[in-house]
Amino acid sequence: MAVFKFVIGSKSGKTFQLEKDQKEAASIIGMKIGDKFNAGFIGLEGYELRITGGSDRDGFPMRRDIAGTQRKRIILTKGIGFRGKKKTKKGFKQIKGMRKKKMIRGNQIDKDIAQINCVVVKEGTTPLDNLVGKKEAGTEKKAPDDKEVKKAEKAQPDKKETGEKEVKGEDKKSEEAQPDKKEHEEKKAESEAKGDKGNRKAELSHPEKSQESAVGK
Repeated sequence: MAVFKFVIGSKSGKTFQLEKDQKEAASIIGMKIGDKFNAGFIGLEGYELRITGGSDRDGFPMRRDIAGTQRKRIILTKGIGFRGKKKTKKGFKQIKGMRKKKMIRGNQIDKDIAQINCVVVKEGTTPLDNLVGKKEAGTEKKAPDDKEVKKAEKAQPDKKETGEKEVKGEDKKSEEAQPDKKEHEEKKAESEAKGDKGNRKAELSHPEKSQESAVGK
């Protein structure tokens, strides 16, 4: 079901959010930015709110100076929907005199509007904290920016790299604990070669004994 998301700014500076089905909030359809309404139909008995803006389902903002409910692509130099900044290598830079053609929404509410921004004009007897619950928008965690994500990635090494380092460390420990088979075989061959050389030297130094042993055989 389609719903309206109301973002309500209180006089204390807190911001509250609540959602209401469009069928139950049908009385607000047709109102414009700047209009006031009694907020009893959204569960805020005794409160009077004023519409300050909003946006449609695709995120295009409403502007007070554009009449109607349709989207329009117009040239902007300031105000809602216009930033006047250009992306550079060092970040966003404010450009004086910049003009941009942007898509915006008219100042009238219809079924395609998703978010309605309001401020409290008249307060009721019950505080908003009790009526809406502690759903203050300011306490919600914001999504990290691209810069913050990049900094976190630089600060923390990749899991794959750390895993590879751990595996390499274990391999090195196993190699240090257990000598290589090739080295062991080479040492064994060297010792056997040294034994053969020693036997040959003994035979050369005592030829008589070697002849006697051969005769005995």
